[in-house]
Amino acid sequence: MSTRLRMLLAALAAVVLGSAAILYTMHARATAPDRQPGVNLAVDPAPLRLGEPGRLVFRNTAPGPHFGVIASVSLADPGGPRRVSQLRCERFSTAAGRGLCVAVEPAPTPRAVVLLLDDQLRELKRIQIIGTISRARLSADGEIAAWTTFVTGDAYNSASFSTRTGIYNHREDRLQTNIEEIPLHLGGQLHMAEDVNFWGVSFTPDNETFYATVSTGGRTHLVRAAYQDWQAETLRENVECPSLSPDGKRIAFKKRIASDGARPWRIHVLDLATMTETAIAEPAGIDDQVAWLDEKTLVYGLPGEEVWTAAADGSGTSRKLVSWASSPSGPGTR
Repeated sequence: MSTRLRMLLAALAAVVLGSAAILYTMHARATAPDRQPGVNLAVDPAPLRLGEPGRLVFRNTAPGPHFGVIASVSLADPGGPRRVSQLRCERFSTAAGRGLCVAVEPAPTPRAVVLLLDDQLRELKRIQIIGTISRARLSADGEIAAWTTFVTGDAYNSASFSTRTGIYNHREDRLQTNIEEIPLHLGGQLHMAEDVNFWGVSFTPDNETFYATVSTGGRTHLVRAAYQDWQAETLRENVECPSLSPDGKRIAFKKRIASDGARPWRIHVLDLATMTETAIAEPAGIDDQVAWLDEKTLVYGLPGEEVWTAAADGSGTSRKLVSWASSPSGPGTR
């Protein structure tokens, strides 16, 4: 083959590949949820403010121009008009007039970012992170933020994924980008292994202790950790994504009840004094870190982009609270 012909074929291939890339990008943009015809939802023109009593804050998932932005509704009328912001997040948490947004930052190569916000959603702190966004939770006073992402490429787990869980203390300006280095006691013995992964952090009201899930050796455990002393111990197996009640006495969590992919988890509530478990009245499989709406009520996201609620004591039935919503949070949630 002549040099000229090779150059011609190379140029033609470049044109074809370039055209394919352009068409793919155009298709991706055209089919993005924020470019789809909007769902007919009423919008309250009032500004969204964090910390307002009686309002639930969440990620709006209705297709249209407000897809992915943080919104809120009145708990007295959750199906009514929603206030919408301009802030787009993948996961969101709010407490004490603060907000935690974990988002995909627009860039030629998209990357994840953690944003700590004031009550008007103004940025207080920005932290670049890696991985696919999974969880986010603020402490009760809004001073400590925790988040989890999925990452790939760890040598011990190259065929699958592992987690990265970070904690940021705003008052102390103290950042732990990955809490896997915390000394972990498993069954009373110091446990050191390459496959340790943490996720789903929840802080006690005094910020001295946090709970989380740790996975190691193919099992998941509930962990209690001393934040200042930086020590952790396992308490119980088969506990994922713990969420501490406002009084600090109970933990709502995901419990694996089946190995199939249809409904592998069910939400239970653990009494920390008696270590007894109660299944809530929600039959659907939930892959979420639930939140406490108050001392008696849980709120969580379900597949289908809906936020539901159920009693923490297992009584009654679950009910839908908000359509086209995920990552619920509010002034009273934990």
